[in-house]
Amino acid sequence: MEHAAERLIFINGELIPASKASVSVFDHGFLYGDGIFEGIRVYSGRVFKLEEHLERLYDSAKALLLQIPYTPTELREAVRYTVRENGLQDAYIRLVISRGPGDLGLDPTRCPHPTVIIIVDTIRLYPESLYQSGMELASVSIRRPGTDVLNPAVKSLNYLNSVLAKIEANLRGLSEVLILNQFGQVVEGTGDNVFLVKGGTLYTPPTYSGILNGITRQVVLDLARTEGILSQEVPITLHDVYTADECFLTGTAAEVIGVVSCDGRQIGTGKVGLVTRQIRDAFFTYARSEGLPVYTEDTLRI
Repeated sequence: MEHAAERLIFINGELIPASKASVSVFDHGFLYGDGIFEGIRVYSGRVFKLEEHLERLYDSAKALLLQIPYTPTELREAVRYTVRENGLQDAYIRLVISRGPGDLGLDPTRCPHPTVIIIVDTIRLYPESLYQSGMELASVSIRRPGTDVLNPAVKSLNYLNSVLAKIEANLRGLSEVLILNQFGQVVEGTGDNVFLVKGGTLYTPPTYSGILNGITRQVVLDLARTEGILSQEVPITLHDVYTADECFLTGTAAEVIGVVSCDGRQIGTGKVGLVTRQIRDAFFTYARSEGLPVYTEDTLRI
C-alpha cells in the first residue's frame, strides 16, 4: 500500500491536497472559534473508538445548535474514506465541524452552511524517550473556567485557555503543566486527563470538577477494571499529586505517559511506575486489536 505523496484533506465532501486546502476568512470557526472537533487515532488500520468520538461530536453539536450536514453513518464512512485515501495504517485524525462562512457579526444564523473538515496525518506530542523516563510537570496560574461558564463537555474550537497554559509551560521549559479549577483542584493538563496511583488504587478527577471526559480516560478506567486495579473518581489537589505513588496523563494524542515530578516534588520513586507501565501496555494491546477497519470494501459512497 503506497502512501499519498501529499496529504489529502476532506473538505465538505471533496478530497483536496493539503497545499491547496483552505477555508473562508469569513468562517466563524476562524473568526470566533465557533465550532467543534474530535481527535481520533488509527492503530493498525483500525479507527479506534470512532463511534464514541462521533457520539461526543454530535452531542457537542447539539449543545451549540450546530447542524452537522452528514448523518453519523455518513460521517463515519467519510472518516474511513479519508484515512484510506491517505494510505496510513497508524494515524491521527482531526475531525472539525465549524459554523461555516457568515458575516463579521456573531449571529450564528448568518452561517447557513457548516464546514466539515477531516485531516488525516501522523502526530507525536512527545519524544519516545519521555515516555520511558517520565515527564516533569508544574501547576500554572491559568484556571479552567467553571462548568457554569463554559462546559468542557463541548469540545469546542476555542482552546485559548489551554494555549495560555501551554505558553506558561514553554516559558518554564516544560512539556506539559497541570491546570486547576476555581476551587484549586487539579483538573487537567493542557490537553490531557490526569491519573494518580496511591496505595494500589487509581484516582482521577470526576467530570463535574470541570474536565473533558476523555475517550482514552474512559478506556483506562475500563482497562483498570479488567486488570483488577481499583479506581475512584474523586477531586484531586496538588497535595495528592505531590504525595502520589505514581502519576500519568492520558489523551488521544498523548496516549498514556508517566509523570515523575510536579512543582519540584518527586513523585514516587522518580521513575515511571509499575501501574503506569501496566496500564500503558494494556492500552496498546487493546488499541491495536480493536476499532473499525479502514481497508475493507463495505463502505458507503460519500
